[in-house]
Parts: sequence; structure tokens; C-alpha cells
Amino acid sequence: MPPSRVCDAATRTRKPDVTGHTVSFGEATRVWLRIGLLSFGGPAGQIALMHKMLVDEKRWIGEERFLHALNYCTLLPGPEAQQLATYIGWLLHGTRGGLVAGTLFVLPGAAAILTLSVIYVTIGHVPLIAGIFLGLKAAVMALVVEAVLRVGRRALRSTVSRTLAAVAFFALFVFALPFPLVVIGAGVFGYAWTRGGRTGFGASGHGSRAADAPAPVIDDSALHRATPGAGRALRLLAVWLPLWFLPMGVAALLLGPEHLYVQSGLFFAGMAVVTFGGAYAVLAYVAQRVVVDFGWLTSAQMLDGLALAETTPGPLILVVQFVAFVAGYQTHGMTGGVIAAAIALWATFVPCFLWIFLGAPYVESLRHQATLAGALAAITAAVVGVILNLALWFALHALFTRVAATPLPGTQLHLPDVTSINPTLAVLTILALVLTFAARWSTSRTLLVMAVAGVAASFVTA
Repeated sequence: MPPSRVCDAATRTRKPDVTGHTVSFGEATRVWLRIGLLSFGGPAGQIALMHKMLVDEKRWIGEERFLHALNYCTLLPGPEAQQLATYIGWLLHGTRGGLVAGTLFVLPGAAAILTLSVIYVTIGHVPLIAGIFLGLKAAVMALVVEAVLRVGRRALRSTVSRTLAAVAFFALFVFALPFPLVVIGAGVFGYAWTRGGRTGFGASGHGSRAADAPAPVIDDSALHRATPGAGRALRLLAVWLPLWFLPMGVAALLLGPEHLYVQSGLFFAGMAVVTFGGAYAVLAYVAQRVVVDFGWLTSAQMLDGLALAETTPGPLILVVQFVAFVAGYQTHGMTGGVIAAAIALWATFVPCFLWIFLGAPYVESLRHQATLAGALAAITAAVVGVILNLALWFALHALFTRVAATPLPGTQLHLPDVTSINPTLAVLTILALVLTFAARWSTSRTLLVMAVAGVAASFVTA
């Protein structure tokens, strides 16, 4: 019997979960933990990992539902990959599923950043850890290439959708247009296109999917849903807004409003509202504020924090945890560093849950409206260009030590200095590409082998 039929047969014989499908909460929790542990490479790598595990391997959610959720998450402030995990967790098991999925997506990376931050301020850099991260970075680049090809092949099934993806990519990579402008512009175009009676995106429609996309084992009707309304929205706001500002409020009462815990928490809470386009869109702003305006870190420390966040699992915005830890450590010792880091995490990620729990029911209710479906299908096409832009940005800054703006007028195109290539990482990346595309190894196996290869390479080149 083919493996897919064995999977289907096993699924049919299992006792359904209380949500109406056969994926238990415990099983989902284990998968979310695995995703959190393997979520390297920024948003492009993390979206690629979730797509591969949830759509292709586990088949818990279909291609269309995955992209529909991703469309909404790209419009939100904050880390889109973490919010996508929260959204899908909510679809599978309601509020508790969203809480677990979103928390486990962040927790391993937060633990890694905290551990490395302690090492950083006490004994400095550890070559063994640097080698592991070097190999993982190469594996992530191969994983991202695979995801761009796979998602693009399924989502871009018409000339107009491929054109939108190309326009979005060039608008971001060549002209550096604001991320929200590109995504919203695509949505407006899709709405007008569909409202005019035209078709051609080839993705929208309930239950539709690409010919090579695997059929999900969970029927759409078994996924969680909630009725949107003013009463529900007010209840959510009444719970989550006080919860969001609770640590800063307690710190202000006990230590005063000018204390570092309060000021850093409020800064990161405000940043969580304006970080449209993910961490890449706001890192320069954060660096300027914490180095120049607040003086919490030096520019060298900020660069070290970015390097740690780039090479550990979880959202890149976890760099705020490093910033808060170092600031707290320098003024209040190790305990102060841990408390400041915890407050920064809370202020940054609690609103991410609010955006999903508040908006997901509305987004789900729009799936069957033709014109809005057209808008979201256009955003899906643009998101493929966005992922390609993020992937190329990550690859260029990983493989080359010098990436500078070109003198072409009217553009903000950044290209690498080819003489600044990291030869060790380049060789490791080629190896990862061979394991992914030629050998067709699984994600976990590739990451493990590449971590070992990175350690070996770091000792050879030392």
C-alpha cells in the first residue's frame, strides 16, 4: 500500500480530537516544539519549514488554507512566521492551540539567545557553538531555496500571478519600497481585477489546490472557527491589553517609571505595533534607538546581537531579548539582565497573539467572498516575491561580508562584493543543496548533518 494511503488509513482509525479531527493536542504540541527547535533562517526559512512539515509531510492543512493564513500574517506588525504558527495552531485546536504553537515557536530561540547572552557577557564567544550555527545557516539557505520553488510552483499558476510576484520582488529588492505598500497594493489590484469579472490568479476558491499539492488529512469543516463580532472583540481586548502592559505597570509601581525595565518594556511594546514587514524592516530603527538615543549598547554589541539572532532558531526580532539582557546586565547584574530580557520578550510577543485571536475569525469569514478572495490571491502571489526577497537578502548577507548599495539612480539595490565571500559557508551551502535536492534528505537529517559539518569546518579553518 502506498505511504499516503497508509497515512490516510491510520488517520481514519484514530479517535477524533474534541475539535472534530484526528490530530490530538499532544501530537500537535510535539510538532510545534519540533518546528520551534528547527526554525532557523529568519522568516523565509521558518515559513519554508512550516510549509514542508504541515502541508507536505503531516498534511494537517491544505495549501490554500496555509497561504490564506500567511496572507493575513504578512499584513500584521511583528514576526509573520510566529503569527502564522499561532494562526495554524488556532485552526487546529482553538485558543489553546494558538497559544502553544506561538509560544513554542519562540521558546527554543529565546532559551538559546538567553544562554548565549550569558556566555557572551561572561566568557565571550565559543567556537563550537559558532561552528554549529555556521552549518545550520547553510542548511537553512538550501531549505529556503526549496520552499521558494515549491510554494511558487503551486501558488503562481497563471501569467498575472507570476507577474505580480515579479513586481513585488523587484519593488522590494531593487527599489526598497515599503513592505506594507507592496502587499496592500497587490491586494487592491486583486480586488479590482476580480471585481471587474476577470479571473486568472488560479488559487482562490474554496477547496481548490494545485495538482501536485497533497490533499490534507483534515477536512476544512473540522478546523476551528469562531463567530466574529463586537462582543468577542471587546472581551479579547479587555483581557489582552492589560496583560500586555502588566509587567511594565508592576515595574513602574515598584521601581518608578524611569527604571530601565519600564522604559525598555514600553519601547519594545511600541515597536511591536510598528514593525510591519517583519524584523528586517525595523532593525535599523531599533539599532539607532538603543545605541544612539538610549545608549544601552555599543554598535559592536548590537552587531553581535544581530549575529546571534540570525543563527539561532526563532524570529529574528528575538534580538530585542539580547539588547534588553545586555542593558539590564550592565546596570543591574545577571538577575537584572534576565528580568529585562523577560520583559522585552513579553512586550514584543504578547500582542502577536492578540492580532491573531482578534482577526482570524474575520479572515476566515472572508474566504468565500469572490472579490476579497481575489485580493488575497493577489497577495499570495506578491508574498512569493516577498519570500524570494527575504531569501536573497539572507543569502547575500550570510555568504558575503560586504554588501553595498549600487550607484544606479532611482534604486536602492544592494549587491555583494564578490571578493568578500565566505568560502567555508559557500562550500557548506553547496553540500546542503546536494543533500536537499539530489539526496532528498529530510529537514531534520539535513540540519543535523550540516551542524556536524559546520563544527568540522570551523576546526579545519581555525
